[in-house]
Amino acid sequence: ANQRVEKELSQARNETASRLADADRRAQAIIEEAKARATEEGNKIVAAARAEAEQQSVQAREALREQVAALAVKGAEQILRKEVNAGVHADLLNRLKTEL
Repeated sequence: ANQRVEKELSQARNETASRLADADRRAQAIIEEAKARATEEGNKIVAAARAEAEQQSVQAREALREQVAALAVKGAEQILRKEVNAGVHADLLNRLKTEL
């Protein structure tokens, strides 16, 4: 009877250890999956931030280009005010704006 009890206790310990090992493996798998998802989400956030920064940079360059063109046209108008015929020189001024 004592041997049977010992055998059953040993079997119960083995089953418990096996269940604990399974639970530990599942917990590790869940942790690894969460880490992978967090890394992926972090990468997406960084990519979105870079794209937004690039877009803002392009917009800033375009705004600066527009301002420089406006200043160049204004300067040209002041210099050539007496000689400028808007109809004749509009194309020239537009090309200058485009080049800047």
